[in-house]
Amino acid sequence: MAQRTVLLVLFDDVQSLDVTGPVEVFAGAEKHTPGTYRIRTASLDGAPVRTSSGLTVVPDQALAAASEPDTLIVPGGQGTRNPDPRLIEWLRGQGPHVRRLVSVCTGAILLARAGLLDGRRATTHWAYSDRLARDHPAVDVDPDPIYVRDGHVATSAGVTSGIDLALALVEEDLDREAALTVARHLVVFLRRPGNQAQFSAQLAAQTARREPLREVQRWITEHPGADLGVESLAARAGLSPRHFARAFRAETGMTPGRYVDRVRIEHARRLLEDTGAGVEQVSRASGYGTPEAMRRAFVSALGTAPAEYRRRFRPAPEPARTAPTTGTAPTADSTRDARTARTR
Repeated sequence: MAQRTVLLVLFDDVQSLDVTGPVEVFAGAEKHTPGTYRIRTASLDGAPVRTSSGLTVVPDQALAAASEPDTLIVPGGQGTRNPDPRLIEWLRGQGPHVRRLVSVCTGAILLARAGLLDGRRATTHWAYSDRLARDHPAVDVDPDPIYVRDGHVATSAGVTSGIDLALALVEEDLDREAALTVARHLVVFLRRPGNQAQFSAQLAAQTARREPLREVQRWITEHPGADLGVESLAARAGLSPRHFARAFRAETGMTPGRYVDRVRIEHARRLLEDTGAGVEQVSRASGYGTPEAMRRAFVSALGTAPAEYRRRFRPAPEPARTAPTTGTAPTADSTRDARTARTR
């Protein structure tokens, strides 16, 4: 396997974790399989850059001197607000020729300025997705996923999602075992699916200002298996169904039905990850009624069925540890940490 060059672009006020997160993933993969990756960093003039948190990072070289990489990673940070035009021009010329073009967080804004996201589906940090969509209408902005792949371009959401995306790229290049080894070393989870929401239902929705609606939000979260139809929720709020639906959307930013959908799938995910409850029991407890209804919801929202979701993201039980007989050394299998990673 030929060694792949991973080049990370540096600029002043870059978000340090957008840089170091992917670097640690690819460096870990290189340690696991030597000769796999060559990791380089470059700034416009090769000069050190100061990150938004105050760290100084010394790049390996200037962008003009960098050879064409296999994977080009563009991080985000405050420096994406008013970027140097020379950086945008360099990206415009280089981006179409690399095998993989990747952005972390608001690095997507730099790619969009260079015209590299036109006609593509992309994501970015939830706080900047509206700005990206407004300023670049040719980009199909999806604010929900933690990362999006569209052709040779991959964009990720806020900060730590760059680690998730880098792990997915390592798994693509090598195999699942290599990515899992890196994830274990970094004490992160392998791996959140790209279409997993950036944050929970409670964070995704605004908190209602008025107490009847705020109480309804709490009730939905605490009772996902209850009757959560508009009529029932409106009665709990003491409002007509039409008035309730209108007021709920105005105060929370989403319809009651969408909020209920998010709460239920979040609740079902937690049960699948953290308990041994059967799929039928989880579907009832989460308000779906039947396993088939829950399966349709999972496939629509996460692109995978509940059973497969549990297989991928629930930790395996710890192996039993038995004392070895006298004069017999413990085997590797008896002492190995067999925990597998799951979604955050």
